[in-house]
Amino acid sequence: MTEKQHIHQNISLRVLWYRLADACCIVVGLLVSLQYGMIASVNQNAALAAIAIVIYYLFAEAGALYRSWRGASIHRELAGTLACWSCTLLALLALGFLTDHTAEFSRISMLAWFAVTPGLIIIVRVATRGLQRMLLSLGYNIHTFAIVGVNELGFQLARNIAASPELGLRPAGFFDDRPKERTPIIPAELGSRIGTIDDLVAQAREGKIQRIYITFPMRAENRIRLVLDKLGDTTASVSIVPDFFVFQLLHSRWSDILGLPTVSVFDSPLYGTDGMAKRLCDLVFGGLFLLLAAVPMTAIAAAIKLTSPGPVFFRQRRYGLDGREIRVWKFRTMTVCEDGPAAVQAVCNDPRVTPLGALLRKSSLDELPQLFNVLGGSMSLVGPRPHANAQNEEFRSIIGGYMLRHKVKPGITGLAQINGARGETDSPDKMKKRIEYDHCYIREWSLWMDIRIMIKTVFVVFSGKNAY
Repeated sequence: MTEKQHIHQNISLRVLWYRLADACCIVVGLLVSLQYGMIASVNQNAALAAIAIVIYYLFAEAGALYRSWRGASIHRELAGTLACWSCTLLALLALGFLTDHTAEFSRISMLAWFAVTPGLIIIVRVATRGLQRMLLSLGYNIHTFAIVGVNELGFQLARNIAASPELGLRPAGFFDDRPKERTPIIPAELGSRIGTIDDLVAQAREGKIQRIYITFPMRAENRIRLVLDKLGDTTASVSIVPDFFVFQLLHSRWSDILGLPTVSVFDSPLYGTDGMAKRLCDLVFGGLFLLLAAVPMTAIAAAIKLTSPGPVFFRQRRYGLDGREIRVWKFRTMTVCEDGPAAVQAVCNDPRVTPLGALLRKSSLDELPQLFNVLGGSMSLVGPRPHANAQNEEFRSIIGGYMLRHKVKPGITGLAQINGARGETDSPDKMKKRIEYDHCYIREWSLWMDIRIMIKTVFVVFSGKNAY
């Protein structure tokens, strides 16, 4: 009888502890703030705490707060936690204004809550790290591990484990049956080659090695089976480290279909809670930016109407999420409103650009109406900039992986733009550089990356470099 096999995902005790502790800190912070004044009714207080916890978890998941602590410094961990709580605060304020409930809560108590909660979370984080260091120094929960396979993947695994002392893993060394002349030299800081697979099995039987990582390439299926057969006579925990990184992965993730594991090669980072958190961020910050920009946008609209004939706004066809066509709003900056296949890319000193349009394009103020696209859901505040459809069709056949940039919504600003890859793309090399930034954004996306890009955009915009 053939048994149905499954791959299970486990949540570490530390991650579970952090999630519970963060929720408790939010509730305790609210209770402490009650000392500074009454906050609505008991039911409203409970609802406020529950909503805050849900929003905090959304941002925490999007920011990989509970997945990236391994190897991260305490400063990085605390910075991510504070950023998560700050986003929660902004979301709560926006929700309060939208539902007209802000008057029901004491402002002093709210300020106390917003200040006390991150303090409690920081105390828990620092105390947890300190307790773990103490337990490890006493020898508690330390395991000896071995790596099967003298190769680059094994070296990277050893480096990652060495950078994560909180894992409590102590290296035994590398094991491989191949002759030394057929294997690369092991870097001195990573240990040494101990022996063959039979030597490993012998040490595992004696209980000297508790965890074993196999780093053979996937094509070495027979070798992997042989090693597993031998290790089946031990009590060591055995893991296979797949060499998926030989492929050009774009935000790869594990998933399963009724227990059958799959690994995505090209995927969007914005599924589940990550997508919800980014959308919430777009709505909160997009609404705030539109409110702040309302007066300048009105003035710009009036100036366009007074200085040149034609409409104030211009809608261009662009490719959006999954390559679906969208209409992107912009202030009109030219004497013509070209769109579609006949559209010609703007160049330096373009005669079609009006004097006011030149100023708007240099300062990127012509992009402000795209806030309507963000609130409508066809664009995001941060993402790959949308190119003209004619450009998409031209470069998708020249640059490999070009269309993968459409695995996320286009953005008003992006990683390419803050790194100088903006303006005219008059050569495949320029476009290729921009696409590399777009792929990097999708591959490494996090909510904190979006926030950093938005902050840096402010400084880049005022430089006006490459914009015309």
